[in-house]
Amino acid sequence: MEDQNNNQLNIELSEEIAEGIYSNLAIITHSQSEFVVDFIKLMPGVPKAKVKSRIVLTPQHAKRLMKALKDNISKFEQVNGTIKDTDMPNALPLNFGGPTAQA
Repeated sequence: MEDQNNNQLNIELSEEIAEGIYSNLAIITHSQSEFVVDFIKLMPGVPKAKVKSRIVLTPQHAKRLMKALKDNISKFEQVNGTIKDTDMPNALPLNFGGPTAQA
C-alpha cells in the first residue's frame, strides 16, 4: 500500500506573514529569465512610496500565476458581480530600466 503522504505538501505560514501586506500598486518588470513583481502602497497626497514586497518568478511560474488569478477573478465575479476596473492616472514616472506594466 502506497503512503498517501508522498503527494502532500506541508506549507508553513508564520504569524507575521499571515498578517499580509497591503498593496494598491504592483509594478512588473521582466528579463529573459525572470519576472519581478514589486508590491507598493501609495498613500494619497504623499509623493513617495516604498516597495513593500518583491516577488521574483520564473516565466513559467509567472504564467501559472496569471492563469490562477484569471480563474479566481472569474469565480469571484460569478458570485459577486463584475469588478469595476478603474484607470490609474499616468502621472507616475515608473521606469526601472526594463519592460514594465502596472496592476
